[in-house]
Amino acid sequence: MTRTLPNIILTGTPGTGKTTHASLLAERTPLRHLSVNDVVKDKSCHEGYDDEYQSWIVDEDKLLDAIEEQVREGGWIIDWHACDLFPKSWIDLVVVLRAGTEVLYDRLSKRNYPEAKLQENLDSEIMDVLIQEARDSYDEEIVVELQSGDADELEANVERIEAWLEQWKKDNNNNNQN
Repeated sequence: MTRTLPNIILTGTPGTGKTTHASLLAERTPLRHLSVNDVVKDKSCHEGYDDEYQSWIVDEDKLLDAIEEQVREGGWIIDWHACDLFPKSWIDLVVVLRAGTEVLYDRLSKRNYPEAKLQENLDSEIMDVLIQEARDSYDEEIVVELQSGDADELEANVERIEAWLEQWKKDNNNNNQN
């Protein structure tokens, strides 16, 4: 089945604005927002709750089974802090959102993250963990790194992804007609 709309992963350290970006894109484009956190909770794609980190322990196989049918159709913005579990054949663009550690510290503190979880996420951002994961998992030409420190960057990022979507539709509609 040929997809008429692409699938985009929005990934990045918690606090980089994945959900905010995804929500805006879902309002302004035909793409739909797929919050992996919601799927994990709503469809029990987990092996329990980690009290120290205050988060679900994700069962990746259950998660992929739960979303495979809808994602294969295309038209999704997949919002999650990891990207390496999604098959390459599902994904057309990987956007890795980045933010400075001061911005992340403030955002995660407002969420009342436990100190260990907060520090682990700051370390992840400093060590480029998620951009490296994306580059290791997908072809270089579909991985984009965008700064997400303030409202101006958010708007510029959304506009850039909207432009990419329009180009994808032109390229793929032409390909489908040949």
